[in-house]
Amino acid sequence: MPNIPKHIAIIMDGNGRWAATNGLPRAEGHRRGAERIEAIIEACKNRGIKYITLYAFSEENWMRPGVEVIALMHLLRHFLVSKRQGMVERGVRFRAIGDIARLPSELQQDIKETERMTASCRDITMVVALSYGGRHEICRACNSLLAKGVKDATPELFAAELDTNGMPDPDLLIRTSGEYRISNFLLWQLAYAELYFTETLWPDFDDKALDLAIESYATRERRFGMISEQVVAQGEE
Repeated sequence: MPNIPKHIAIIMDGNGRWAATNGLPRAEGHRRGAERIEAIIEACKNRGIKYITLYAFSEENWMRPGVEVIALMHLLRHFLVSKRQGMVERGVRFRAIGDIARLPSELQQDIKETERMTASCRDITMVVALSYGGRHEICRACNSLLAKGVKDATPELFAAELDTNGMPDPDLLIRTSGEYRISNFLLWQLAYAELYFTETLWPDFDDKALDLAIESYATRERRFGMISEQVVAQGEE
């Protein structure tokens, strides 16, 4: 498949609605959504995608009912512990971004251990956004630059203070479940990303749905402020 994005970001939306549609509790929807992750990571790897960033738990999600938040924290721990050896075997590097210090201490340890165990994996990098908010990330980056005495920041200096330091910006953002917004996700990094929205609920998002998103991406002309003739000329160099 031509024009494969190097980095895909996904807002995994629709777990609760999937559960309601199927007459199941919300926790089961989240569990099915977590199961979907492994298959999509493998599909991305097989298509030559090198980075995938998943919006798993936003800063605003802390406002959800306490029972649901606790269930999500347990699910995240289970995912990390049960899948980390498989990540190593399949060459999947794990990385977490967000306000990790706000997470339960046990989950923080699981994150560190999974990052350590997969540090040498090179086939694909799976980035999971946990307790993440784009505005908060930008504020943290500003405060870090101020603490270092930087008075004349550049985009390059600023990007180096973000959670995604060292990673390319996403080429394609996918949001499932029919919502048309980015919900405080990667506000700086999505500046030139192509946006793709689908009605498919996340637990039903499969290889075919992924290919439809990539095919849509492949039809787009990414000009980055230039005109078409300049883009063509660059491609011929």
